[in-house]
Amino acid sequence: MSAFRGSARLFSRARPLLRRSLSTQTGAHVSRSLRPLLLGSALVGYGVYKYVNSDLSPALFPALSAAGVPESQPSVYSQGKNHALYLWIYVKPEANAKEVAKAVAKLQKYVDQVTDPNMKDEEDEIWAGVGFGPNFYKQIGGKPKEDYNYPHRKGNLGEMPSSGGDVFIHAKCNTPSKLFELAQVVMKNMPPNSVESFEDVYSFVYKNGRDLSGFIDGTENAADEDSRKKIAVDKDTGGSYVITQKWIHDLKVIDKEKDKTLESWVGRSRPDSTELSRKSISSHVARMTGGNGWQQAKPVEIVRQSMPFGSLSSEAGLFFIGYAASPQNFEYMLDRMVGARDDSNCDDIMKLSKNIKGTYWYFPGADELKKFA
Repeated sequence: MSAFRGSARLFSRARPLLRRSLSTQTGAHVSRSLRPLLLGSALVGYGVYKYVNSDLSPALFPALSAAGVPESQPSVYSQGKNHALYLWIYVKPEANAKEVAKAVAKLQKYVDQVTDPNMKDEEDEIWAGVGFGPNFYKQIGGKPKEDYNYPHRKGNLGEMPSSGGDVFIHAKCNTPSKLFELAQVVMKNMPPNSVESFEDVYSFVYKNGRDLSGFIDGTENAADEDSRKKIAVDKDTGGSYVITQKWIHDLKVIDKEKDKTLESWVGRSRPDSTELSRKSISSHVARMTGGNGWQQAKPVEIVRQSMPFGSLSSEAGLFFIGYAASPQNFEYMLDRMVGARDDSNCDDIMKLSKNIKGTYWYFPGADELKKFA
């Protein structure tokens, strides 16, 4: 995630020069509705994003990739923004599930209502997607390729509760008020008396892409868009499985412990996220890679889009969200965190943060989502 956001920040600095260049080439035909094209550079992790005239984009960016993978929703592997919305909705048992699905399947319409597509730029554009819990998805006629029920887990350092949920919306924007407005529009358009409860969480970039613990977040994300797409998107459906977890950090522990101790728990250096050549088998890096070897190959990968959230007066931490083509990628990681796979060691990251909420979702491909509308 840090590299994602670094790309956006770097482009923001370069934007005046780019606009002058575009103006020279295309004159009055350059619109404010600019769309991203990954250049493939590893300069800032996810590469520098080049913005081109939206009038040209339909010809350059067809709905299907060269490999023929169906189109996914905009939130799945797009670049990060400075802020994000996580809207977690529980629907009443007696509610008409299909009417609820019909309402949220119009998400792009709501996005366009909040930010005029003919006037948007990189500061107020919104990348958004909607997913469904396993029980709700079956109620509306969905047939997932894989089971994605989220089991309760418990280890020596804590629990990972299974919180359930019916509808989840993930949206990203550089302007936080736009995300608040989007949440308002979504909830206003839900069928009357259909919502049991909901939680809207708003995240932010902290210290140029660090977690509240001070470590760089999302270091291991794939560096290019094609790789992220392969990791996050089912090649047959364009859909993506998603994990969401709410972690509350113990800021007192983080502030009190020495860097050396925190680094031993994470398995990376705090200043620059360099992987430690010697690390405990219970360090976070070792739990995720399957061993404590240096730069050990990861058995599974996901596209992380996690960000910090919260306030000092209540609670603060990390809203963890990841996309994958299969929920088994998440299962491996979570089992390793609570000592339920390969060995009984638990993830030391749970010494500084507590997981209070979590579940899986399925984000249908763009074509499937349209059918629900």
